Amino acid sequence: MTTPLNLKELSKQEVRFTAGHRLCAGCGAPIVVKMVLLAACDYPVVVATSTGCLEVSSCISTYTAWKVPWIHSAFENAAATLSGIESMYKALKKRGKIDKDIKFIALCGDGGTYDIGFQSLSGAMERGHDMLYICYDNGAYMNTGIQRSSATPTFADTTTCPAGSVIPGKPQERKDLTRIMAAHNLPYVAQASPSHWPDLMKKVRKALETPGPKFMNIFAPCNRGWRSRLDDAILLSRLAVDTCYWPLYEVENGVTRVTVKPKEKKPIVEFLKPQGRFRHLFEPGREKMIEQIQQMIDRNWERLLKEEEMTIFKEKEEREDK
Repeated sequence: MTTPLNLKELSKQEVRFTAGHRLCAGCGAPIVVKMVLLAACDYPVVVATSTGCLEVSSCISTYTAWKVPWIHSAFENAAATLSGIESMYKALKKRGKIDKDIKFIALCGDGGTYDIGFQSLSGAMERGHDMLYICYDNGAYMNTGIQRSSATPTFADTTTCPAGSVIPGKPQERKDLTRIMAAHNLPYVAQASPSHWPDLMKKVRKALETPGPKFMNIFAPCNRGWRSRLDDAILLSRLAVDTCYWPLYEVENGVTRVTVKPKEKKPIVEFLKPQGRFRHLFEPGREKMIEQIQQMIDRNWERLLKEEEMTIFKEKEEREDK
């Protein structure tokens, strides 16, 4: 029986990522991990993580915050490692040595997903391994010193693209990895945020109940790298959704659905202002940079809505043909 997604019932479940880890106060990653594992509370799970903040801070020497089977390999190959574990599980289950329905989850940062680990991720998805790969996206290589990644937003200040007289932060637009993974023709791809926990947990459950390779991209604020308040993780997550910087949607068997639509789409400045990494954009003479970011957000949001509209139109045509 599936545990209901309400706070009363979820509070009775075992917390499988415990206190005592060394992640920074206010970090978004442990919030995401706890939600994911609570959503998966009806299943035994095996978790793999790549090198990154989550890995180095959750298992130090003989101490670990994980209360599930967990494995860490290299920065670039968490997906390959987990696909090997999943293949071994299928072989043992076929021989009758395992009778449990075990789920396999990768939890990796954007550096180990968008960049260094992309070939491993793409290969595991293309081969069709029955696993859920989750990226906790904090928009930079935070563990090694806040270097830019391809997930870093345009004009953000990082240690490898510092805002100054030469460049105004990262000049490139961030990679849209969720759409790239959808282009792999996976049965389930989704984008989620910890500010909307029922939506996040429903998507995790849907992914785990879907056979084959799945991918989720989950927003995970980093106050250290973003130069924001320690208690702003959920506030910034909500602003990311409300400004449509981080739209919440899913692509299920090629069908796109926006799962949360803001009642009032807020201007992107409300998301940028609380973050010190964008402080330089509010200096005199840089108004056009904020306008440029707003235009990118608007363009991507309208494109997503059109994709959903086309999906609805096609479904209507199919029903009429029948």
